[in-house]
Amino acid sequence: MQTEHRIAALRRFNRFYTHRIGVLREGLSQSRFSLTEARVLYELANRSGATATELATALDLDTAYLSRILRQFESEGLLTRSPSPIDRRQNILALTQTGHDAFAPLDAAAKREASALLDRMPPPEQEALLGSMARIESLLTETATPWTLRPPEPGDIGWVIARHGALYAAEHGFNQQFEALVAQVAGAYLAKNEPLTERCWIAEQNGVRLGSVFLMRKAEGIGRLRLLLVEPSARGFGIGKALVLACIGFARQAGYRRLTLWTNDILLAARGIYRAAGFKLVASAPHSDFGPSMVGEDWELDLG
Repeated sequence: MQTEHRIAALRRFNRFYTHRIGVLREGLSQSRFSLTEARVLYELANRSGATATELATALDLDTAYLSRILRQFESEGLLTRSPSPIDRRQNILALTQTGHDAFAPLDAAAKREASALLDRMPPPEQEALLGSMARIESLLTETATPWTLRPPEPGDIGWVIARHGALYAAEHGFNQQFEALVAQVAGAYLAKNEPLTERCWIAEQNGVRLGSVFLMRKAEGIGRLRLLLVEPSARGFGIGKALVLACIGFARQAGYRRLTLWTNDILLAARGIYRAAGFKLVASAPHSDFGPSMVGEDWELDLG
């Protein structure tokens, strides 16, 4: 039964991940604190003016269980309570200096363990892992932080080049000539772009890059959409459509009369986005510039 298969797969992943991060060890990160105690310490260290009710809600903990942890912390001198100025029935919880001293090595150890896990993988695989984790978080959280589009920051253009090279090689067999072309286009934007007529957008969620697109000037009154990319883990959420619409909206604002783009017939998802946005196929020609044989396509959008 398919449902049973999916349940078994989810449980198998849970067992794998909890083992990988050491949840079942008696002490988290070789400390005397359990996972739950460490989570409470983390919230106290990173929240200002927290109450027990807020902690229980944030951590989805039974209030009686949380109370026992807080009493233990208080008896060990890790925690202080003071009456809330807003609601006298509540107490404001805060770590003492002893509490912060207890949390600091735990936080540092957790960072080292996370770094060690990531260091086992090359950067492209790290990006794929983080993107997949972001999608899991989004799918399992009813109020997940939405992805946003932002201007590029230091390191983003290098990411665009690396991810194009890795993804197109893995998914379509493109060779290094394609990555060289991407580097040329992205490098030209980085070296000299015209802010009034050229833009780059990076799609991001919780600090994880999910996609990119560029709008560059081709000629007087004509813009060119380039380097549309959406990470595999982020596809199906409308990110590609939003990136293309951002280009179109800015092109109108910048006074372009027409937008053009060049793509290939094997990029079915991208072609679907372009067609839905109003682009029309105007020319095509076969080529094998990037290794596999394919058909290059010129598309245009009249902005009126």
